[in-house]
Amino acid sequence: MKKLSLSFVVLLASVLALTGCERPSFQKAQNGFRGTAMVDIQNPRINEEKAKLNEVPQSLGAAPASGDKASNVYKNVKVLGNLSQAQFTTFMVSMTNWVAPNEGCVYCHNPANFAEDSKYTKTVSRRMIQMTQNINANWKDHVAQTGVTCYTCHRGNNIPQNVWFKENPQTATGTALGNRNGQNQAATSVGYSSLTYEPFSKYLLASNPARIQGKDGLPNGNVHSFQETEDVYGLMMHFSKALGVNCTYCHNSRAFSDWSQSTPQRSQAWYGIQMVKDVNNTYMNPLTSIFPAHRLGVEGDVAKANCLTCHQGVNKPLYGKSMIADYPFLAESYPTKAATTKTVAAK
Repeated sequence: MKKLSLSFVVLLASVLALTGCERPSFQKAQNGFRGTAMVDIQNPRINEEKAKLNEVPQSLGAAPASGDKASNVYKNVKVLGNLSQAQFTTFMVSMTNWVAPNEGCVYCHNPANFAEDSKYTKTVSRRMIQMTQNINANWKDHVAQTGVTCYTCHRGNNIPQNVWFKENPQTATGTALGNRNGQNQAATSVGYSSLTYEPFSKYLLASNPARIQGKDGLPNGNVHSFQETEDVYGLMMHFSKALGVNCTYCHNSRAFSDWSQSTPQRSQAWYGIQMVKDVNNTYMNPLTSIFPAHRLGVEGDVAKANCLTCHQGVNKPLYGKSMIADYPFLAESYPTKAATTKTVAAK
């Protein structure tokens, strides 16, 4: 009897100890009609890690726009030459902190002659500034007034940590699986599912609609293949991971394909897809010949953006905190943008 009592005490103590070490429970919020399973589920433990990643760096403050223009003070200023010397210098310091905090100015400049263009990084940075202006000026359907800066993607890294390269779907690196068919590999890009692990070339580079559900049945209705379905769902898994949300963040679970029953975020996401295509085709791909071989992927292509590049696990990059106020010139009107049909019905 004593042994039984001792065993019970040990068991009870173990239960109490484990209860004290229990992880925080998931947080749930209804974001749609009751009975449709439209519930947003968040893990507080994971969100703590995301909060650290999405902290906004301390700003140097807005510099005065008055004074001599940068193009009159410095040589070979091809971008932002209309800024005052104070604005230009402050932004250069900020950009260095955002992109190359360890290397400093020499990451882009020759210290013996700051004006020369001998380093490819200087050429690339000019184009990236123009890309940022284009996003802020012409893609407000997605970034609204919050906008983006270099820090939104780079977060103190020379190359944003979340970029992608093309992959040969028939390559089976280091395995005996033969032709992978672009899937059958545990990849973080699609939440470790057995789906197409590089759907980005098809939907974030080429002009293919991410759409596979039809209103009518076979044989004359929905004629999309299993492969097309897996491609789209691979992209959807990427969206979910990149934004840290469920499918019901954009879709009504009772009618996934119906735009009229979807949340407003679905339209915003559609514009985001078009924006990323613009970024990759207008700004990234044309720079391929500028980058050295060690900065290219196995297929010889340049690093490109997807949703994770900016969002980094949260539905709004940096939790929606804007950095544009101190850098208004990054949101000025910019002339170029890839053509897109701004009609929700055509989505």
